[in-house]
Amino acid sequence: MTDQPAHPATIPGYIDDKDSHLTRLRRIEGQVRGLQRMVENDTSCIDILTQVSAATKALEAVALGLLDDHLRHCLVHAVKDPVDLEEKLNEASSAIARLVRS
Repeated sequence: MTDQPAHPATIPGYIDDKDSHLTRLRRIEGQVRGLQRMVENDTSCIDILTQVSAATKALEAVALGLLDDHLRHCLVHAVKDPVDLEEKLNEASSAIARLVRS
């Protein structure tokens, strides 16, 4: 069992999905190691690019899941404090902008 802080606002929004996120990230880590092997083995550019695209989409899925967790958890708790809410909204907006720009 995970030690969780007592205050809900200090608990990461992804805490309920932590194992799922870790599983996905480990899978992505394996994909990246596979990409390294492909380059070492002089695999064709198109095959490598196909795998890069798959890894990129997998990372985007993790990012969107974390963002969803943040919105559902952190913003819900921030509603009680208008200053905190504004800060959390700005954080979420910045995170979305970084995802869109990438």
